[in-house]
Amino acid sequence: MSDCNSFCNSTCHERSYYSWDASDYGPSPLILNINHDTLRNPSFRTTRWTGEHMQLTFMSIPVGYDIGTENHPSQDQYICIVDGDGVIYMGDSPYSLSYSHPLDNGCAVLIPANTWHNVINTGDRPLKIYCIYAPIVHLPETVHWTKRDSDLEK
Repeated sequence: MSDCNSFCNSTCHERSYYSWDASDYGPSPLILNINHDTLRNPSFRTTRWTGEHMQLTFMSIPVGYDIGTENHPSQDQYICIVDGDGVIYMGDSPYSLSYSHPLDNGCAVLIPANTWHNVINTGDRPLKIYCIYAPIVHLPETVHWTKRDSDLEK
């Protein structure tokens, strides 16, 4: 049995290893090297897979930037830090983010629906994360090349 790296390098959407592939592959089944693709993502946000009940996005948050204080009223969110350093703030309102925790490689954050939160890049390189939402938050095939693109969509 092969590991995901060798399988994905030889079988999965091979073109993404030579140039960034901003395609949303949902709702078809997908096998990918999630850490590799997260590290390669140059955009602020790209939806990689959108299904009927769940969505995977990659994010690259520039040094000193944040995702912006947000709340998903009926979606749970999972965030995994693949590379970089940051901090997460969470709370019951955008004016009371009373919980904070430093983030670095390998940290996983589970955010219940209707929890206000913000992730800030406190490191010296882009903060590379992937997020899983259930149910979906963004339109399929969403690509925000910059935070400004994301802010304009709100």
